[in-house]
Amino acid sequence: MRKSILLAAALLFGTAGFAQWQPVGDKIKTPWADQVDPQNPLPEYPRPLMERDRWQNLNGLWDYAIVPVGAQPEKYDGKILVPFAVESSLSGVQKRLGGENELWYSREFAVPAKWAGERVLLHFGAVDWKTDVWVNDVLVGRHTGGYTPFTFDITAALNKKGTNTLKVKVWDPTDVGYQPRGKQVNNPSGIWYTPVSGIWQTVWLEPVPAKYIAGIRTTPDIDRKTLRVEVDAAAAQVSDMVEVTVLDGGKEIARAKAVNGVPVEVAMPADMKLWSPDSPFLYDLKVALVSDGKEVDRVDSYTAMRKYSTARDADGIMRLQLNNKDIFHFGPLDQGWWPDGLYTAATDEALEYDVIKTKDFGFNMIRKHVKVEPARWYTFCDRHGIMVWQDMPSGDGGPQWQMKQYFDGAEWKRGAESEANYRKEWKEIMDYLYSNPCIAVWVPFNEAWGQFKTHEIAEWTKTYDPTRSVNSASGGNHYTSCGDILDLHNYPQPELYLYDTKRVTALGEYGGIGYAVDGHLWVPDRNWGYVQFKSPEEVTDAYLKYTGMLKDMIKRGFSAGVYTQTSDVEIEVNGLMTYDRKLIKVDEAKISALNKAICKSLDK
Repeated sequence: MRKSILLAAALLFGTAGFAQWQPVGDKIKTPWADQVDPQNPLPEYPRPLMERDRWQNLNGLWDYAIVPVGAQPEKYDGKILVPFAVESSLSGVQKRLGGENELWYSREFAVPAKWAGERVLLHFGAVDWKTDVWVNDVLVGRHTGGYTPFTFDITAALNKKGTNTLKVKVWDPTDVGYQPRGKQVNNPSGIWYTPVSGIWQTVWLEPVPAKYIAGIRTTPDIDRKTLRVEVDAAAAQVSDMVEVTVLDGGKEIARAKAVNGVPVEVAMPADMKLWSPDSPFLYDLKVALVSDGKEVDRVDSYTAMRKYSTARDADGIMRLQLNNKDIFHFGPLDQGWWPDGLYTAATDEALEYDVIKTKDFGFNMIRKHVKVEPARWYTFCDRHGIMVWQDMPSGDGGPQWQMKQYFDGAEWKRGAESEANYRKEWKEIMDYLYSNPCIAVWVPFNEAWGQFKTHEIAEWTKTYDPTRSVNSASGGNHYTSCGDILDLHNYPQPELYLYDTKRVTALGEYGGIGYAVDGHLWVPDRNWGYVQFKSPEEVTDAYLKYTGMLKDMIKRGFSAGVYTQTSDVEIEVNGLMTYDRKLIKVDEAKISALNKAICKSLDK
C-alpha cells in the first residue's frame, strides 16, 4: 500500500512538473528533446576528471524574473528549466535578455543531514556572463566569464536546519560588451546566432571535509615514462601528504606520494599504454589527501599517456606529431549548437552523439569553434579518441582581416578592461581543460575577431602550456614566427596560398557545402552556405572532390585540415548533419573511407 501511495505521489509530482514546463516555440528540435525530464534534467555527474561519490544536483525548475538593470524582482515571471539558457526552447521561456536587463533565478534547497559538519561547495558549470550569487540573502560570490566552472564555499551562509534559498543574478549584454561570446549576437544572421544568457550548465552541491582536494592537474611525459600530478589542496598544511594511485582495469600499476604543495611524480611501467585515436586508452587515477597519517579526502580521476609535438619530416615539412610519430589532424569545425537548447544539449546522449558521429565519419580531430563545452564533452573525446583544437571564444572588435598575406596593418587595440578580461578568461579555459588528454592545440584567435597583441598572446599561451601546439591565429592575420601553426582558411575548395618552412601549415577551414533539407530547417525560407546543392549525392560528390584536393596537397605541405562543419546551425546549412541531427546529408561510407585515408596519410 505504501509503495502505491509513493508511486502515485511521484506521478502527481512529475505531472505537476510537466504542467509548469514545456519546450517553447515552433522551431525544429532534436530527437532528445522529448527525453528531457523537468524534474531531473542532465542528471549525470558533471566533472569526470575529479569525481566524488556524494553530490546533489540542483538542475530543474527554478523561479525566474527579467527586470531592468539595478532593479529587484517584486515577483517572479514563472518557471525556467535550469540549465537551459533563457533564450532557448528547452528553458520553457525563450525570451531575450539584453544588456539593459538582468536575469534573476531563485530556488530552495535542503542540505542532507548526513553532510553535517562538512564544508558545502556550490558549483556552477557555466553561466553567461556576469554572475552574483546569494544563499539566504548572504552574498557568497561573484564571477565573470561565460565558459568555465566556478565554485563558492557556502557553508557560513547555510541554515543549520530546514531549507535554504539560492538566488542568482546574471547580466549579459551579448555583443554590446567586450566579453568573449563566440557566435552570439543580438541580431542573428548568416554565421551569427541567437544569444545565450544565464545558467547553461549544471548547478550542483558537494560536501567536502575541512581539508579537501580543490583541483588536480596531470601532465604525462612518455619520454621519461612519468606522470606528474599537481594537487590544489584547500586548507592543507605542508605536513600533509598527497598520494596518487594509477590503475589499469582496476589493477594498481603505479603509486607515488609527495608532501602537500609538491608535484607527485609517478613512475609509469616500461610497457605503459599510449593514448591515440586508434587506441584511446585511459588510466584510472585515485588521488588522496592524507593528514596525520589518515586519509581525509579522495577523488577519482583518469589520465592518458600521450605526447603532442611537432617535427620536420624526411622532406623537410613541419608536421604535427602524436607520441613522436607524424599524424595528420583531420576533423570538422564543431560549433556545439542545438536548435532546442542552443549551447546546451538536451541530454547526455545528445552531447555524446556528435563525438560518436565524428568518429563514424572517419575523422580523428575536432576543432571546437569559438565555444567551450561542458566537461563531459571533453571526456567523450578522451574516451572515443578524438583530438581537439580548442578555440578561445571571440569577443570585442577586430582589425582589418588580411587573409592571403602576412599582416602589415595595425592590430586591434583593446581597452585595459577588455584586455585584462581576455587574459583572465583564456587562462581559466586553459586551466579547466589542461588535464584532458584530447586537447591537442590551443587557438587564441580566429579570423581577426578581437585579435590583439598576437605575438605576446601566442608566446604566453605556449609558455603557460608547453605540452600543446599553439595556433596563434586561425585564418586570421598571419605573422611569421608566431606560434607553432600557420592556419589558412579557404572556401569552398582547399588552397595552399601560403606556406611556412618553420611552422606547421594547416587548412583551418574549407568546405562549407550547403544543402537545405525541407523539414529540418531553422528558418524554412532563408538559408545560407558557401555553395549550395540539392541532394545528398551532390553534397557527397562535392565533399569527395574538395577533400580529395586536400589529400593531394598533404605532400606539398598541409599537415592538418578542418572541414566546415559538423551540423547545420540556425540558417547556416553547411553541416554534414541537419541542425536537428535527424538526417545525415552525405553518403557516410564514402566520406568515411576518404577521411580515414587522410588521417593515415602520414603513417609509416
